Amino acid sequence: MFLWKPSYVCAQQMMNMEEHDQKPYYFGITLAANNSNFKLYQAPVFLKQDSIMVVEPLKTVGFNLGLLANARLSQYFDLRFNPNLVFASKNLYYKENYPVQETDQKIESILLSFPLQIKFKSDRIGNMRVYTIAGLKYDYDLAASSRARRDDKLVKIRTSDYGYEIGAGFEFYFQSFIFSPEFKVSNGFGNVHVKDPNLRYSNVIDKLQSRMLVFSIHLEG
Repeated sequence: MFLWKPSYVCAQQMMNMEEHDQKPYYFGITLAANNSNFKLYQAPVFLKQDSIMVVEPLKTVGFNLGLLANARLSQYFDLRFNPNLVFASKNLYYKENYPVQETDQKIESILLSFPLQIKFKSDRIGNMRVYTIAGLKYDYDLAASSRARRDDKLVKIRTSDYGYEIGAGFEFYFQSFIFSPEFKVSNGFGNVHVKDPNLRYSNVIDKLQSRMLVFSIHLEG
């Protein structure tokens, strides 16, 4: 008896890059956009003075360029190293009474970011899979020292920071590469604020911790 199978059923059974899941390691590149700001803790002196009435962080948009190295640990777990060059700006808004004015302190950063992550991935569903990531990172701000030399009135930021990253994404398998959109939260643990009691804009701040949302596109081979 002849059974007719629709062409779309055959198309669904075609698997791209079937041998890829058995590779011990592979590499890729990363293109990303970030939305960054600070988590700000006010200093006790902020409530005792009447000059600066408001100090709060502003959210800004930047971008990342990176490399990707992925090592297979087991069927469902990978170890991933994703160093990035991050262009970000974490600005601060001040509203003052004496003199009456509003000021934006622009704190531009060029970060070398070194995240090490564990990746948990699902089984493949045709040419797609879902994954989650979690890990730690170390950031080095290339612009911190030059920023301090350029203007003594700027709020000073430490060159080094460390933190955690969590996120999720999808892998879409094409014939010769994998396209992976990913969303992650990348936050700092440490206080990056270098307090200067002689600087009124710095004196009202106790701690600054980095906060970043990142949308990435990974192209993997």
